[in-house]
Amino acid sequence: MTYQIAVDVGGTFTDGVMLEAATDTIWVAKALTTPADPGKGIARVIEMLLEQLPASVAEGRKAVHRVVHGTTLITNTLLERKGVKTALVVTAGTEDVLDIRRETRYDTYDLEISFPEPLVERGQRFPLAERIGPAGENWKEIDEAELKQLAERLAREDVAAVAICFLHSCVDGRHERRVRDALRQATPQRSYSISSEVAAEIGEYERMSTVAANAYVQPIVEHYMNALGRRLTELGLESRLDIMVSNGGFTEAEQAGRFPIRLLESGPAGGVLSAINCAAIHQVKNILAFDMGGTTAKSCVAVDGVPAITHTFEFARVRRFRKGSGLPAVSPSIDLIEIGAGGGSIARVSTMGLLQVGPESASAEPGPACYDLGGSDATVTDSDLFLGHLDADNFLGGRMRLSLAKAEQALADLGQRLGGMSAETVAWGIHDIVNENMAAAARTHIAERGHDARHFTLVTTGGAGPVHAVDVARRLRIARVLCPVASGVGSCLGFLAAPARADQSWSKLEAVDLIDWHDLGDRLEAARSALASDLSHVGIAAGDIQWHLCAEMRYQGQGAKVEVDLGDIAFEALNQTLLQELFLKEYIRLFKRPVPGGKPEVVTWRVVAQSRERHRRYAFPASARRQTEAKASSTRRLYLPGEKKFATAPVYDRHQLPPGATLAGPLVVVEPESTLVVAYPATVTVLGDGTLEVVLKGDA
Repeated sequence: MTYQIAVDVGGTFTDGVMLEAATDTIWVAKALTTPADPGKGIARVIEMLLEQLPASVAEGRKAVHRVVHGTTLITNTLLERKGVKTALVVTAGTEDVLDIRRETRYDTYDLEISFPEPLVERGQRFPLAERIGPAGENWKEIDEAELKQLAERLAREDVAAVAICFLHSCVDGRHERRVRDALRQATPQRSYSISSEVAAEIGEYERMSTVAANAYVQPIVEHYMNALGRRLTELGLESRLDIMVSNGGFTEAEQAGRFPIRLLESGPAGGVLSAINCAAIHQVKNILAFDMGGTTAKSCVAVDGVPAITHTFEFARVRRFRKGSGLPAVSPSIDLIEIGAGGGSIARVSTMGLLQVGPESASAEPGPACYDLGGSDATVTDSDLFLGHLDADNFLGGRMRLSLAKAEQALADLGQRLGGMSAETVAWGIHDIVNENMAAAARTHIAERGHDARHFTLVTTGGAGPVHAVDVARRLRIARVLCPVASGVGSCLGFLAAPARADQSWSKLEAVDLIDWHDLGDRLEAARSALASDLSHVGIAAGDIQWHLCAEMRYQGQGAKVEVDLGDIAFEALNQTLLQELFLKEYIRLFKRPVPGGKPEVVTWRVVAQSRERHRRYAFPASARRQTEAKASSTRRLYLPGEKKFATAPVYDRHQLPPGATLAGPLVVVEPESTLVVAYPATVTVLGDGTLEVVLKGDA
């Protein structure tokens, strides 16, 4: 018997799941995150999992052959500006690209508009007189004497990392490679990132921002990966360490250390994959994945089981929810909508004297008031406890006790600042606001992709997700909610269901009728070889790889691009006529008519290599006996929004509910990692694999 462990470090909790691979049996663990040293929380969770290893496993910890990990380290490092001092080498004349940006304003009417400062200050940007042309031609060769002077000058600089970004290196990166090799020979102790490897795509600002961010966090991530490897060894594990990537796959730790910018959304990506895995088992095609933890909530639309992918996203925004107010990163990522709401989101009085929730969070330290760890601000978790959504004596399966008195005091104090509101009014106000904010963001997210929310099923994960999911679904007019097994550690389940994946892209502007098919064939073959090599390091044989090719195209003269999906088409079958036909079909689907006389061109090619997907039917050990019939284990005072009052509702132990059981809401279903709250008339059914299906009644 072999085991795998998944660990996700969130802003409030560190989650862990251990999987027996042959049977999909799982064991779970959850502990508070240790922000000062995330490794402590990871080690604690892994120890909690290893303590649950069956006594029959003679080889003990050596039976764990793989650990897969998702982390917020990169995101936090960039947000808090705690990366290393970084130098940036650029083509002479482009030193100010990071300051010029795109010369656009994310808020036209804000006279005091502000933007995030570049990660590399002006004095640490170094020009080099070289130039590659837009078609890859050599306009100006590197002067070896100038390169030597640059190496000597950089050797005197107090920097730990160097980023290199030259014009048109997305077409040909030979100058970047030459400069990197020369600088590395002079100062081998530094980390080096080149844009032609990190983000070989058109757009000098986006590419420069991405490679600068990669270099800025690379030494920290490499140290983190090495330290994590040592911790695993100290725990007696001889496991391979895999890292979850933002694109919905996993990669080896060494590759993650080279390209840490690709890990920005690793944790949330796991939640989406867990939701997709659950939907696939129950043959649900279109879902809204809803993941809510202690710090944030995120949603993603998946149509026909495939999540939307974006290739450029923002981080370190000055205005958290204003597009254009952050720094861009070019990297494939599951297209998530972030909502500033989590269990730890702090409620306060706005400048207009109104109740406001988030985006600030109490996180794990000091935590919500009810944690009784020093926090005094009223949070979403405090309102959930007061409304009866949580059990003060059975939080985390009884491992952590909550203080109802502290929660009520925090809510009452906030009520006084709001003009004398009662704790009950404030508690429901917090819950109402945060759910409406999440529903509004998800509604927009779905509509922008041309879909109707009413035709979707909401699949919820995360520690706080099931608490809020039914009310969020009701506001979206979504009638059906699925709550997977162990949804409170959903990201970890997603890690374990994730395929191995590697991406490669490059930009080269070419009209379709002028494509150099010989050069394209060479590039595709080189990409396939490199990606196959990457996947071989995580045990994926060449014959087990699924290939996917797409091209970003447009009519010449346009700015916006259309992604043309070529699927697993063999290069030999690709030709000018087919490419034009596929582009025209997609363009008409999006815009209803073609451009008369328009000339299509390719901007960027993308190749994806992925292991074959496997859907897992997770189940708890057989020792977790279920009842033969559904019986409530207790009752609870629960606030019913429809009636605007408290009432007594039955509470069920999820682990005791037999498959096929049908329950009637309002009710509460508890498990150690999360709580499903159904405060409206609904039918709740336990599906065959233990997934809870909630179907809201029409009048709800």
